[in-house]
Amino acid sequence: MKAKIHFYKRDNINTDEIIPARYLNCDNEAELAKYAMEDIDKDFTQNVQQGDFIIAGKDFGCGSSREHAIWALRGAGVKGVIAKSFARIFYRNTINNGFLAIECAELDDNLKTGDEMEINLEQGFFTVNGKKYSFSPIPDFVKDIMEKGGLLNTI
Repeated sequence: MKAKIHFYKRDNINTDEIIPARYLNCDNEAELAKYAMEDIDKDFTQNVQQGDFIIAGKDFGCGSSREHAIWALRGAGVKGVIAKSFARIFYRNTINNGFLAIECAELDDNLKTGDEMEINLEQGFFTVNGKKYSFSPIPDFVKDIMEKGGLLNTI
């Protein structure tokens, strides 16, 4: 699959930056999408397109546990997030909500927003600007949960 990336070389992007707490009185993905990433990227919602990926540094999704962060990204059209590492609870929430999260420790700073990416989930790699990045393929049980739209639908 091919996608455009939104690159944030920062570590520790927290859930309050993904969707600020002032919007947590809503659980509608389309409404939450309007405010996704607004505190760190004012132009995100104007630039994001269906199927795009976010690529970021270490500990993406740290902070408070809030499914709203995933709902906001998904509502904005984001297909998934690739990061050097994820906060444990955020990572688990991505699986529970059927949202793609990929850990790739070998990310570097040579990426930029707008770059095109080609990703192969089965073989565990993606390429950007001719450089190949490897990751552990998604386990079958996680694929099953994602294909069914989340843990509740799976159960």
